[in-house]
Amino acid sequence: MKIIIGLGNPGRQYQGTRHNVGYMTLDLLGKRHGIPVRSRRLRALVGQGQIDGRQVILAKPLTFMNLSGQAVSALVRNYRVTPEDIIVISDDVNLDLGRLRIRARGSAGGHKGLKSIIHDLGSEDFPRVRIGVGAPERDMVDYVLSRFRRSELPAVREVVERAASAVEMVLQEGIDQAMNVFNASSAE
Repeated sequence: MKIIIGLGNPGRQYQGTRHNVGYMTLDLLGKRHGIPVRSRRLRALVGQGQIDGRQVILAKPLTFMNLSGQAVSALVRNYRVTPEDIIVISDDVNLDLGRLRIRARGSAGGHKGLKSIIHDLGSEDFPRVRIGVGAPERDMVDYVLSRFRRSELPAVREVVERAASAVEMVLQEGIDQAMNVFNASSAE
């Protein structure tokens, strides 16, 4: 079983913000594979189903970004999986809008949601799909909590589609193949 976690902040006021591209990607995966993400469980909204014959849990932590580790560690314990069995989808201000970066493990890179997960799991050894939202033009908090400009929306839709496809490839063909395909195509 794999647990796919889309990071974001709960609540209508955060919909469509840069910090919520993880939620957006998870919603798209749920739609593509007929997995509604509606059940409240373990401080997250979850849905259970299959992607290409593999059992998955789709989860959106409801703990707010900076405390994501609380929900993620509860899910990992409850479903008795290892950190390597999760895939975390998050925003990344260090990547240009529309870029993807897949990693098998690594540091938080300044992302407070990833930092919380690493702290609560006691491990950096989990795959992540980082979605570029561009560099802040102002205060970091204001920036990541801001909505995308209308002119950015086509790039956002496209990168969310690619991020969902990247997660599917991680499940089907493994992290190395997904990194080869999506990290290379993202660099163009």
